[in-house]
Amino acid sequence: MSKKSVFQFRDASREMPTRIPLQLRLDGDWGELYGRFAEAEAKKQAGRCLDCGNPYCGWACPLHNYIPNWLELAREGRVHEAAALCHETNPLPEICGRVCPQDRLCEGSCTLNDGFGAVTIGAVEKYIVDSALASGWRPDLSAVKPNGRRVAIVGAGPAGLSCADRLARAGIQAVVFDRYEDIGGLLHFGIPSFKLEKSVMRQRREVLEGMGVQFKLGVEIGRDLSLDELIAQFDAVFLGLGSYRYTDGGLPGQDLRNVLPALPFLVQNGRVVHSEGETVRSQPIAGWEDQLELPDLRGKRVVVLGGGDTGMDCVRSAVRMGAAQVRCVYRRDEANMPGSAREVGNAREEGVEFLFNRQPLELLGDGTAVNAVRVAETRLGAPDARGRQRAEVVEGSESVLEADVVIIAFGFQPDPPAWLAQQGIELTDNGRIKVLATSESCATRRKSAAGLPYQTTNPKVFAGGDAVRGADLVVTAAFEGREAAAGIVSLLSAQAPVAARDEQLARVG
Repeated sequence: MSKKSVFQFRDASREMPTRIPLQLRLDGDWGELYGRFAEAEAKKQAGRCLDCGNPYCGWACPLHNYIPNWLELAREGRVHEAAALCHETNPLPEICGRVCPQDRLCEGSCTLNDGFGAVTIGAVEKYIVDSALASGWRPDLSAVKPNGRRVAIVGAGPAGLSCADRLARAGIQAVVFDRYEDIGGLLHFGIPSFKLEKSVMRQRREVLEGMGVQFKLGVEIGRDLSLDELIAQFDAVFLGLGSYRYTDGGLPGQDLRNVLPALPFLVQNGRVVHSEGETVRSQPIAGWEDQLELPDLRGKRVVVLGGGDTGMDCVRSAVRMGAAQVRCVYRRDEANMPGSAREVGNAREEGVEFLFNRQPLELLGDGTAVNAVRVAETRLGAPDARGRQRAEVVEGSESVLEADVVIIAFGFQPDPPAWLAQQGIELTDNGRIKVLATSESCATRRKSAAGLPYQTTNPKVFAGGDAVRGADLVVTAAFEGREAAAGIVSLLSAQAPVAARDEQLARVG
């Protein structure tokens, strides 16, 4: 083990893993854009960490990962110990290492980000867990004793998977139900493989099953099983229902052919790329049974409306699908764009044209199919209720953008099923599942005056992720699944001796 140089941040510049060459991406390569660090590269990049006394990177991470600690273990070549430490706070570290907007979170808060270049935290995290799993490392549950409790988890997305991981570590049997044919939710079906290879989700499933988690896939609650049955058969229930109802903006003409919501577009294309190929172009998608057949984008002019990470997934997918021209329309300027700056840069490199300060007004067509988008220029005005400057239309600035396909990526909202009310589960005014407390309001993860972390108005049912918070990041869903598991453990061990309860709480991180 080499001695760490305190000036390694200066002697070694920030580097990312090698990327797939641009021409291959333009030719339709769907492989992960960024490769993996070799051991020597990972050690060098990890060694750039200053090990700050008050690490801003960890505070900026919703999971509060022990980033400097596992960076040092990686530098020393102790990848199994580093992987174990990654998992202490993050149930899905190799996934977050790939899809988190590190430039807005941990790396954006790195002390070295001002002048020297932030430590490549995400790429090292990916290296640690990929290397450890490939060499046979698995979470050590040898000291965990099953306690006979069983919890049903509805939804195999990041919140549900994180909850299942923590419950397994506490000796509780987690049974995960999902209406899709594989685990991951939008991790599997919505995020393109150039950001997250499907093999990563398959491996995470194998890890979770090795921990004792059971999966019941192709099972839809409310159709195949009722929530009443789950509540009767299990000791507690966790709802990780996600946020799937897209915001359409109410634009005239959005019912024209070849106007597509972003999520069905991404889901259907992922199936075309990775499963039965062309035969699934018109296969119904659960929740979008009336979705039109996925159009062939080869040689087409594509306009994507919206500047978030989903919009970036859409424009970069369209490039790989052979579109002749891809434009992204966003109503504010680039500085206010919600998407990751790194993803915007990748999209721009791949030939995507960005039209900032443009407000879509109407979708135009020939009576059946869309052929243009009418837009107006905007300027930023007074802040709205969330503190963001409003985009105000500039009078007399209208123009028309020709388009063969328009993809709407304005964001997503929870779509709570009607069966929640039958079990006394209340919603907030904006249609999200109401929880009585969060981990912030229950500092010890035990019961506050309102209730346990992420407990709903039905004391036996907990919820977390996008259905509670609204559409957000994978890492925030993982955090809420983890914290909800702590609440469930507290509920189920309420009659246990204090020492046993504290031991269980410690196991969930």
